[in-house]
Amino acid sequence: MPNDFGNEEAFDVSNTPEFGWYVVHTYSGYENKVMANIKKLVENRGMHDQILEVTVPMQDTVEIKDGQRKNVSRKVYPGYVFIKMNMNDETWYVVRNTRGVTSFVGPGSKPVALTEAEIKAMGIELTHKEIIDIDEGDAVRIKSGLFENSMGIVKEINHSKRMVCVLISMFGRETPLELEFTQVQKI
Repeated sequence: MPNDFGNEEAFDVSNTPEFGWYVVHTYSGYENKVMANIKKLVENRGMHDQILEVTVPMQDTVEIKDGQRKNVSRKVYPGYVFIKMNMNDETWYVVRNTRGVTSFVGPGSKPVALTEAEIKAMGIELTHKEIIDIDEGDAVRIKSGLFENSMGIVKEINHSKRMVCVLISMFGRETPLELEFTQVQKI
């Protein structure tokens, strides 16, 4: 379908929802630059009523290096930027031709909005929950920290704090240790 921009990749927007979450693929490491460029274009073109939100989902994690706790933000979906927008020829053109954007996610060049179930599953509007493949009662090895290479049994898992309570044998008795998900490995 020809459009006002003379671009052959245009698509039929007659069946797209008014506003939806769309995903664009970017060059690796360019997610934040793409997000900033799209926000700047929205500001310059006065498209606040067409492109409502641009985000790179991040997840805060705690890392321990050299015995020091450090809060780190990591991209949940590296290489992707999520955009809540009204899909039409103009918004498609602006986003698709932003430096660093390689394509919209969808068949061919036709963007497909995420479904409510996908949005909820991906946690775009929710906080992200880290998944760990360890259950209560599993034997684990401690990978870092003061008790590195010690073995223990998982007593409790706290997903909201991303912590695991591990019982280790110390001085002939079971001693509970509270460790981060990243500090333990299932045996």
